[in-house]
Amino acid sequence: MATASSSDFAEKSNNKQAVDTLIHARWIIPVVPERRVYENCSLAIKGGLIAAILPTAEARNRFHAREEHQLDNQILIPGLINTHNHAAMSLLRGFADDHPLTTWLEKHIWPAEQQWVSPEFVADGTRLAMAEMLRSGTTTFSDQYFFPEATAAAAREAGMRAQIAFPIIDFPNAWSRNGDDAIEKGLALRDDYRSHSRIGLAFAPHAPYTVGDETLRKIAIYANELQMPVQMHLHETAGEVEKAIADTGLRPIQRLHNLGLLSPQMLCVHMTAVDDSDIALLQKTGAHIAHCPRSNLKLASGFTPIAKLLDAGINVAIGTDGAASNNGLDMLLETNTAALLAKAISGDASALPAHQALAMATINGARALGIDDVTGSIEVGKAADLCAIDMSELEQQPLHDPLSQLIYTTNGHNVRNVWVAGKLLLKDRGLMTLNEEEVRQRAGVWRDRIAGLAK
Repeated sequence: MATASSSDFAEKSNNKQAVDTLIHARWIIPVVPERRVYENCSLAIKGGLIAAILPTAEARNRFHAREEHQLDNQILIPGLINTHNHAAMSLLRGFADDHPLTTWLEKHIWPAEQQWVSPEFVADGTRLAMAEMLRSGTTTFSDQYFFPEATAAAAREAGMRAQIAFPIIDFPNAWSRNGDDAIEKGLALRDDYRSHSRIGLAFAPHAPYTVGDETLRKIAIYANELQMPVQMHLHETAGEVEKAIADTGLRPIQRLHNLGLLSPQMLCVHMTAVDDSDIALLQKTGAHIAHCPRSNLKLASGFTPIAKLLDAGINVAIGTDGAASNNGLDMLLETNTAALLAKAISGDASALPAHQALAMATINGARALGIDDVTGSIEVGKAADLCAIDMSELEQQPLHDPLSQLIYTTNGHNVRNVWVAGKLLLKDRGLMTLNEEEVRQRAGVWRDRIAGLAK
């Protein structure tokens, strides 16, 4: 474990400088550089950005802050980045459990969405999801769901960082008439948030089996011209791939490549059914993967070969998927599952070690969303998107290795404080920008409506 010295940080000054916030932590894990754990160090924040990282004694001498936080027995890490979510589906948590993907989707979820999804549903569901995400350390999420304007507004109000991936489907749905209508609405929403510092937009064609070639070509052209990200459910099951080959003669990822969609702007979600030709395409194009292990396990969708993909140099990040197929949005739990699953699939206990798993949940996620110059690591000049985790619980003792304990013995319930762009959104597990009681009450209203107990 490396400790910090003054040479690790910015040049010292003899005069006290004014900053907005000083955070004094027992440990800081910056992620970049990797494998570092700084002990008894501090973070200075000014204008929403990280101004300095330095030993606490030096920080107290060098800076004067309007606000100080003493985080005894806490680890400060970059805020977690959830690269794939359907936030509003938190209102369908536990609604249709124990079904395979096709049955779950076609027989339960789609009919429920057709009946209930509205701007009100999305706003309430997103607030419930954000409350859960903040309380488990997530500062950034990428969301793909109907009425994305409601998701964007809720994220803006709550202070979270979000990529709003507007859904594109070629048949009528709750939000759009067809693919062209969805693209038009999504680009208008992009214009609304063009200058917003925390909210970005992305294209989200739903899946190869719900979006045709003509629409996909249009998305590829727009994404290239506007330099916008794209994300898509892809190779989610072996059955999806087998049917695509039978119907088109091509694996879905090859079809997308032929249509011009695969690039460093592309985020491929799930990718459980992967062969060597798929890996070669990912390497060639620089596309990213969002790994959603707990959702894939619960729906029996398959196993993403994480160790093999990482060894091939492919950027793999982590997502929770929606709470309707995962039942939780805890990124620490998701990261733990990813690490354990990688070892089991590869038959190698050294696969996906703790530092690499944390990178998947932070800097890899930022790279996948195209915002790694803004967030994803604790570095001077980056946004102060931070998560503080209590390591004092009995179940975490003895603490031989803070980084290892973070991945293998810690979950979202240990998160104490969260900042986004230097603003405190969770303080001692209390939500600062969301009304917990109101969120809880609205979730109950929707439970009763969906159960038919209220009109």
